[in-house]
Amino acid sequence: MYIMKEFALIFRLDNQTDFRPTPEQIQERMNWLAGIAAQNKLADKGNTLSNESAKTVYADNIVTDGPFTEIKEFVSGYVIVKTDTIDEAVELAKANPIFKIGGNIEVREIVQRK
Repeated sequence: MYIMKEFALIFRLDNQTDFRPTPEQIQERMNWLAGIAAQNKLADKGNTLSNESAKTVYADNIVTDGPFTEIKEFVSGYVIVKTDTIDEAVELAKANPIFKIGGNIEVREIVQRK
C-alpha cells in the first residue's frame, strides 16, 4: 500500500502581535482548509502559535522571552498536508490567503522516525 508523504506548511508573519484576523480572513482560511480536506490531503488542521506566551530555551539553561527575538518574522502557525511530492504541497500552499497580508509559507517534509 502506497502512503503519501506529509509536509508541514509553516506560516510566518512580519508582526503577529499587531495582527488580529477579521471574520472575513478567518472564513478565507477555513475555505482554504476545507478545499484541502475535500481532496483528502489534510493530515492535521494545525494550530496558531502564540508569540505573547513564548520562551526560547538555550544551552546552559538560558531562557529568553519570545521566539527568536533577533529575527523579524514570527512563526504564526502550521498545517500538515499529505501529498505525493513537495511540489504538490507547494501548490496547496499557494492558495492560502496569508499572502494577502504579507505573510509567507515554508513547506517542509516531515521525516517519520522508525
